[in-house]
Parts: sequence; structure tokens; C-alpha cells
Amino acid sequence: MAATGEVDFYEILQVSDTAEPETINRVYRIFAQRYHPDNRETGNEARFREITEAYQVLSNPEKRAQYDATSQKRRKDRWRLVSAGAESENDFEMEQIVRLTVLEALYTKRRLEPHNPGIYLLELERMIGRPREHLEFTCWFLNQKKLIMTDDARMYLTADGAEYLEESYRHNQHRKRLQSRND
Repeated sequence: MAATGEVDFYEILQVSDTAEPETINRVYRIFAQRYHPDNRETGNEARFREITEAYQVLSNPEKRAQYDATSQKRRKDRWRLVSAGAESENDFEMEQIVRLTVLEALYTKRRLEPHNPGIYLLELERMIGRPREHLEFTCWFLNQKKLIMTDDARMYLTADGAEYLEESYRHNQHRKRLQSRND
């Protein structure tokens, strides 16, 4: 578990990352006694192994320093996602435009080729000019909303998707007219 970097040893022992070695030792002894498999009332072998592994790392100064370095990098990576979201404001408007563009492509394909209405993700990627990684969230969202469906790696527009696109188009046209009158 520790090798993957997914476990927070400080959290397992319920101590601060600035805890003194004596504190770590004391807390470990309390937990070890509580969760030892020989304890009939509160014994828990899996929990005992977790706290023992955490103790072995945090009680050894070299292993702890190495763990802290990788742990700090992992925390920075987690916060990078949060801070990047705040900086870019997650670009919700761009995502909505991409969704409508995907729906438009599928709508057009269904109207022009009713016998072959599906589009592969690679084909969609080329049409829209966005990489697959950026389209995966969009396609997931549209599929969950049942605006598109997927079958054999192709995407198809649903009737709900067509109605949603038409309603969005009418709403956007109405908003554009209102904005131009106010100018």
C-alpha cells in the first residue's frame, strides 16, 4: 500500500505530520493494543497491519523523511487540481459550447445519413478539433443525460438530444436578439 503512495500514515495513526517520535511511539502502542488480533473485544488484523506499517515508516527517521517528501508531492498534486480549477474557473461556458457542438455534429449526421447515424470518437475528435482527453468528459456527460448513446464505440444522437439541441438553439437565438436590442 505504501509503495503506491495512496496511504496517509499520519492519518492512520491520527497524528500531525509534525508529531515528535515519542508521540508517534505512544499513539502506536495505544492503537496496537486496541487492534491487536489477540484482543477479543476490539481486535482487527487489517487495521493492526495498517498501523504497524505506518509506525514502521514514521518511527524510522530515514523512511519518514523519504515518505514526507513523496507525501508532500502527492499533496501538491491534489491541490494542483483544485487550484487549477479555481484559476481557469473550469471554463464552464467552453464546455457547454463543446457539448452543443458534439450534439450538432451528431444531429447533422443523423439527418444527412439516417442509415448510418453514428460517429466514432476519433472521427468526432477530428471534426471538432479537440483531443480525445477533452472530449471524454463531454461524452460522458451527454451519455449520462441520455442526450447521446454509445454502441460499438460509436455515438448516436437520441431524440432527447435532438430536442435539447433545438431548444438550446432557440434559447441562444432569443438571447442574441435581446442583447442586440439593448445595445
